Amino acid sequence: MKYDDADADKLKHKFWKALADSPFVFLERKENPGEAVVMTAQLDKDANSEIWFFTTRDHHLAKMGPAVCTFAGEDHEIFARFEGVLSEETSRERLEKQWSNVVEAWFPGGKDDPNLLMMSMKLAEADIWNSNLGTITTAKMLLGMDVREEGREKHAETSL
Repeated sequence: MKYDDADADKLKHKFWKALADSPFVFLERKENPGEAVVMTAQLDKDANSEIWFFTTRDHHLAKMGPAVCTFAGEDHEIFARFEGVLSEETSRERLEKQWSNVVEAWFPGGKDDPNLLMMSMKLAEADIWNSNLGTITTAKMLLGMDVREEGREKHAETSL
């Protein structure tokens, strides 16, 4: 049994909040799944299905294209795997909006460094899991009882 649309929307909301609280993901290009690296997702609450990343033009992610992110929430209640397409973000307004002291700490050449690359990721499909099984299901699990159905009920396949 999967989440219905209303429950999936609640789970998506919980995912976005968890990602905002701890915006660290493993990011990889689909054609190079063995080269996942930890990146900081740059979020915008007003953006529709898009996140941003900063890297350098000589990094393997700079080839862009179809990509996958994996995410574990700080409290380990939300896990997600989501797909999208990486492309160069050329908007100076977007760069200014996403730039921060934290970003600058990684890119001391600043916003005008010719090797700086800002990428957008247009998001598509996602699998989101809520690992908070609740007290009764946790007790059943500790007693060795079958909780597979309850686990499946905490999963949503959705678009972001």
